[in-house]
This record gives sequence, structure tokens and C-alpha cells, in this order.
Amino acid sequence: MLVYTVGTWDLLHVGHLALLQHCKKLGDTVAVGVASDEVVASYKPNAPVVPLAQRMEMLKALRCVDIVRPYHELEYTSACKELDVDIFVIGEDWGRAVHNIEVESFLKATGKSIIQVSYHALTSSTKIKARTIAQVQVQAQVA
Repeated sequence: MLVYTVGTWDLLHVGHLALLQHCKKLGDTVAVGVASDEVVASYKPNAPVVPLAQRMEMLKALRCVDIVRPYHELEYTSACKELDVDIFVIGEDWGRAVHNIEVESFLKATGKSIIQVSYHALTSSTKIKARTIAQVQVQAQVA
């Protein structure tokens, strides 16, 4: 059983690890799609802090991850077809964008599953970045 999930994976943290470990419990093989900087720019206000190649390298080092592949367009159906995905795991902010509806339709038509998960309550890359900026601002005021 192949489980596929996608994301930015910037500033790898415990929330990322919890999601990937959950994916490993769902199937034998975990494939992870990593958004290119251009893809991230299409839906987030800030570019990733960690370059794509380094984000991929960190994911490849994890025991719970078997396949790591970049994606350069905001669409998921082609990867689901190429990988013959059994389960596609998504985050709680999934939404109803065209690319999301397209992959949902494909998965439903092929009898595959899509599982939506909640984000880790304690952290996110956005929270880490905000705390870092706040700390730098405080240090600048003290200096």
C-alpha cells in the first residue's frame, strides 16, 4: 500500500514528523511530494527559508519516508497516477481549489482514499518563522 502526501516541508519540525509517521502507519511505502519555491509562491506569501534540494535531502534521511519527489506545478493527479497511490494524505487547510477537486475526483473514480489530517497543535513553520522574527526584533532593540 502506497501513501502519498505533499507539502512545503520548510523548517522540518515535530508536526512534520508526526504527519509522516502517521502516513507510515497507513501503508508500506510513504512517498512525499515537495513543493518547489515557485509552487509555494503561488499559495503562500513567503518563500521557503530552506532551498528545495535541502528540504528533499532532510526528508530522504527520515526512516518513515521511502520516496521523495519535487513537484513544480500545483497539481497532484499526475503524481498519484505515476506512483499508483492507494492513499493520499492532506492537511486540514485543503480547500476547494481546482487542483484539489481534480485529484479528489481522480481518487474517487479509481477507488483510492483521501485522508485529511489536523495540523500539529504545538508548531508550524509559520509559527517558527514568526517567533524567529520576533526574537530578532527584540535583540535589535536591546542592542
